[in-house]
Amino acid sequence: MDRVSIVHENFLRRVPAQDFPVGDSPVETLEPADALSVFRAQVLSRALDLQSRVMQKQGQGFYTIGSSGHEGMAAVGHALRVDDMAFLHYRDAAFQIARAGKAGHEGIMRDMLLSFACAAEDPTSGGRHKVLGSRPLMIPPQTSTIASHLPKAVGAAHSIGLARRNRPEHAVLARDGIVMCSFGDASLNHSTAQGAINAACWTAVQAVPLPLLFVCEDNGIGISTKTPTGWVKSSMSIRPGLKYFEADGLDMYAAFAAAREAAEWVRLHRKPAFLHLRTVRLYGHAGPDVVTSYLPKAEVEADEAHDPLLYSARGLIAAGAAFAEEVLGIYQGTLADVADAAQEMAEIPRLKNAGEVMKSLIPPARVCAPSNGPSADRRAEIFGGDLAQMDQPQPMSRLINWAMHDLMLTHDETLLMGEDVGRKGGNYGVTQKLHARFGPARVIDTLLDEQSILGLAIGLAHNGFIPMPEIQFLAYLHNAEDQLRGEAATLPFFSNGQWANPMVVRISALGYQKGFGGHFHNDNSLAVLRDIPGLIIACPSSGDEAAMMLREAHRLAREEQRAVIFVEPIALYPMRDLLEAGDGGWMRSYPAPDRRIGLDTVGVHGDGVDLAIVTYGNGHYLSRQAQHDLAASGIDARVIDLRWLAPLPEQALLEAIGDRPVLIVDECRRTGGQAEALMALMLEAGKHQTARIVAEDSFIATGPAYGVTMPSREGIVAAAQRLVNGTAD
Repeated sequence: MDRVSIVHENFLRRVPAQDFPVGDSPVETLEPADALSVFRAQVLSRALDLQSRVMQKQGQGFYTIGSSGHEGMAAVGHALRVDDMAFLHYRDAAFQIARAGKAGHEGIMRDMLLSFACAAEDPTSGGRHKVLGSRPLMIPPQTSTIASHLPKAVGAAHSIGLARRNRPEHAVLARDGIVMCSFGDASLNHSTAQGAINAACWTAVQAVPLPLLFVCEDNGIGISTKTPTGWVKSSMSIRPGLKYFEADGLDMYAAFAAAREAAEWVRLHRKPAFLHLRTVRLYGHAGPDVVTSYLPKAEVEADEAHDPLLYSARGLIAAGAAFAEEVLGIYQGTLADVADAAQEMAEIPRLKNAGEVMKSLIPPARVCAPSNGPSADRRAEIFGGDLAQMDQPQPMSRLINWAMHDLMLTHDETLLMGEDVGRKGGNYGVTQKLHARFGPARVIDTLLDEQSILGLAIGLAHNGFIPMPEIQFLAYLHNAEDQLRGEAATLPFFSNGQWANPMVVRISALGYQKGFGGHFHNDNSLAVLRDIPGLIIACPSSGDEAAMMLREAHRLAREEQRAVIFVEPIALYPMRDLLEAGDGGWMRSYPAPDRRIGLDTVGVHGDGVDLAIVTYGNGHYLSRQAQHDLAASGIDARVIDLRWLAPLPEQALLEAIGDRPVLIVDECRRTGGQAEALMALMLEAGKHQTARIVAEDSFIATGPAYGVTMPSREGIVAAAQRLVNGTAD
């Protein structure tokens, strides 16, 4: 027999014989009715695991990573409140089923079968993926990325304390609520998990409220790699700022007692705790996994002998909550009910086309209370002496700073967070004075960990805040990009639009910094962001437009629940002059607070008919210089600033180009840069008189050679002349 059948037959044989694992369940921790409810959740979880394999063989199911061996999580689900947000390990079906029972949520069996079948009616993902999750049950769905949900759990827990003082319009978490996140012992070793736990401890030791319960389900193995004996306890029980609890997760009575104690401790102390539960993994990692191919048969059989359902049966009988016959009846009846219900799945419609699959990439807009902005007195109080300078031309960095002031004045739920954004005012002074004027609860100096920064933002967004995290340099984003790809941008897709992560991620980026930092502080590649579906990428090049685009980015996050990347060209932060020293040609005045620049627009500069130069960021600045030089040589060019890099404003761009030849100036690399998409667009639009000037496929050097791998004023002029005059390179 296969291992699934062996475990099944063992249960049928051992329960009547009362051949149970040795031990005494602390049955007094659960009332008989509650114990039976938890057991029913465990059995339904097991039955669904068995049925998922049957459905796969029939071609009706598409997911077989089960929860068998982890049924003790039903007791954890029973111990927590229904309004405690839970970010679940993918083996936690029993938790969700138990929470559904506690909430009186009917139909959970059918819901789970729909998810196995990838049915369009699946209430969690709409048939896009098999994920645990439920909006009514306060369980945001997770993808399969290892441990990627832990950083946002830290953020969600932190949001509860912030919301006590400043409750957002769209807040969902209770004032006395806690957050739970669960994961396996193998996931604990991932840098994402370690970073999240470290961030929680770092926060707790500073007496900042963080009501978070980490639950580690330790089955001793990650696919085929063993976890060293004692590793979890030895590494987690000594962490400063983290209270450690442990229990036998095989025994639902012990698991419930420990979970209740840990949850009550977190709720009372508003500090993080770590609950370590011993579990087993039955059947291997997933359906195709033959566990005896990499583990000795004796070890596999030893785990099977510790089936959690046998522990539950032992406790129920010892407590007088059920006889052996009743236990078997619940088990066999549930299996039959699930098998009967699964018959319907063959007839349930699946997603049929790209439009249906992509429908939830963009989250739905939400209704937001209108705001008339702050009073004149309040604005004068916050801005102080800055107010008198607003009609004077300023560099980009200062206009972005003022825009953030106005956004925070107008929208109390707007928060800033990042390394050095507070007291220091950011690496380039862009966030200066905000900490002093709005306080540390709204301008948060974080630890040096980009995963934690973005996770904090995602978690805050779950509770109605509009986070504006800062990543100091584009190159640093690579430490944390999965928080965008695996969490923020994908959540609407996997939740059928029920959940979203609205935020504006500000990144100091791109090249052309003279003699500073090399490729760590000058990074001219946006490729990792451009291929994330649903993500908006903005890149301003002048201060006034930066302020207006930042306001639109904030509106997109607040009202349309979008995740926006706001790329700020570092070299243009202090830029004052355009054509010659002292001309002040790149300075701008601060636009009125109600002015914004829409997503589907481009910036048009000049009416020249000889050539259209399509560009963005630093390329726009250089192209405006080249435009002046070209005019002197008889070429009248129009410069078009893209402003929005994803999605590309295609219609507005093509209208602005008209019949002109096109030169694309892309400061990013030849491979993976915006120019590739723009060249394809021009070809598809029938614009064959097109050329591009781009950066080399190279990192950026420090020192005098900082700009030699990227487009230059002179290079743009030469490329434009070749294109217009029809000469080859």
